[in-house]
Amino acid sequence: MHTIKKHRRWWILYGVVLVLFTVYVLLDTFVIPRRYATVQSSTAHGSLSDQSSSGWNAAATDSFSSTNTSYDDGSVSITLTTSRFYDTTVYVADITLADAGALKTALAHNTYGKNITETTSSMAESHNAVLAINGDYYGAQNRGYVIRNGVVYRDTAASADQEDLVIGSDGSFSLITEGETTAQELLDSGAWQVLSFGPGLLENGEITVGTHTDVDKAMASNPRTAIGQLSPLHYVMVVADGRTDNSAGLSLYELAEFMQGLGVTTAYNLDGGGSSTLYFNGAVINNPTTNGKTISERKVSDIVYIGA
Repeated sequence: MHTIKKHRRWWILYGVVLVLFTVYVLLDTFVIPRRYATVQSSTAHGSLSDQSSSGWNAAATDSFSSTNTSYDDGSVSITLTTSRFYDTTVYVADITLADAGALKTALAHNTYGKNITETTSSMAESHNAVLAINGDYYGAQNRGYVIRNGVVYRDTAASADQEDLVIGSDGSFSLITEGETTAQELLDSGAWQVLSFGPGLLENGEITVGTHTDVDKAMASNPRTAIGQLSPLHYVMVVADGRTDNSAGLSLYELAEFMQGLGVTTAYNLDGGGSSTLYFNGAVINNPTTNGKTISERKVSDIVYIGA
């Protein structure tokens, strides 16, 4: 009897340790923040629209104008439109730049790490962004190349066939697979940003996903975020609402179809679902939601934005 009780105590102790270890692993994976590097921000707080109203941009150009659906300061031109596609509300920001340097990325709290998150709008405001979308949520993954503003933060490939978007220092878009090159080789060849989510949607104007292609993080019809290039220094950022009675959401193929219809040559799928957020001129434009019941921003690890 004594031996049985002793074994029972050991099994109880083992069970408690196992539960505690499992809880720790889950917290470490999804909750506990890990800061690995700090990004130095060179921009002041506030938005471009705020600076514009005080005359900051107007002093630089006589052609400055800003409305709820457009922005033009002489070097950055943005037009925002909304349309319906496959029973889904889709927001499109058409962007023309004079300088590729205006297309930027930012990390939550200017920090590269794990479980470091912030809303898209908060990051946008901190970086003087007139326009921003959520990025690839690199912090939810332990692998996959991370290059931001010419700095390599993670050089471990997610897999040989992981498809990334490379934004060159000249503003050019290209699609690569991580198995065919290293992060350092990408940097040496002129990569300025590398986003690792995917997949690619269009290459040379042709759809590169199938009708049943999807990522393991999403079902068929969902909120979506994508970015594309039409021509040198001419881009679109696209966000589709989903998971609501008013907006069904898009499959990857439908998203590719939509962007092809815009004349996009290279397009790439970014993190979607509850992360999908479009910020413009000081406000969130779309209806971000995780479950369709509450419209609110999800905190994410990074953004792609247009700023000074």
